[in-house]
Amino acid sequence: MTTSQTNVSTDSSGKANPAMFEQYNWQQVVGAQLEPFLKLINPIQGKHNASAASATAEWCQLPFYTSIGLVRVNDTAWPANTGPFWFLAKQGRMFLLDGSSAPIHDANEADPIKISDANSLEYLRFFCYFVHGDEGPFLIVESLDHPALDKGKLDESTKKVIEGAIRPAAFEGKTAEGAFEASAMVLYGNALFSARFSMTENGMIEMIDDEPVAADLPVKKIKPNY
Repeated sequence: MTTSQTNVSTDSSGKANPAMFEQYNWQQVVGAQLEPFLKLINPIQGKHNASAASATAEWCQLPFYTSIGLVRVNDTAWPANTGPFWFLAKQGRMFLLDGSSAPIHDANEADPIKISDANSLEYLRFFCYFVHGDEGPFLIVESLDHPALDKGKLDESTKKVIEGAIRPAAFEGKTAEGAFEASAMVLYGNALFSARFSMTENGMIEMIDDEPVAADLPVKKIKPNY
């Protein structure tokens, strides 16, 4: 595949957005590879067509898959706030990430996935970003600098509460049954929680405990568009 490296995420007007998953080595699909690649995904959601003349398609390898890549597609010809759209891709099979857990579990069976001590937190961040409830994604927040927190609008008392509670996501070991356990701060809607998770080796995740930390927070929309 002909590619070039990119580290910038843009909205449909071409302006830079707070980017997610930029710790990975993103590659851009270019040249003769772009048009056949777009044919695999068009029409997106049955209504959006990405054009080789105006679309940007990028992919990266995720540490918990061996043969599946994460793909994001945007098109400057789309109306504002239409993209990007995200997929998991395996040898021509495209799994559109639509806010449900089904495409992730389908991809997990196709690879198959294998969660380990080393990659469990990266999988947790990925899964919580792309699987949504009514209020959107379950964002793993590890500092006040997370792009979903409108830090400039936080009052000082709330800021101190968050600063006293916020911490990096942590792997907490395995249970006797082999489940991976982790703790993390979760921003859901405009509320921040301290949460604990249980993960299986084949990628099933359960939130087993949560405690509210702060509510009615000023937030910015950071989510995939569905």
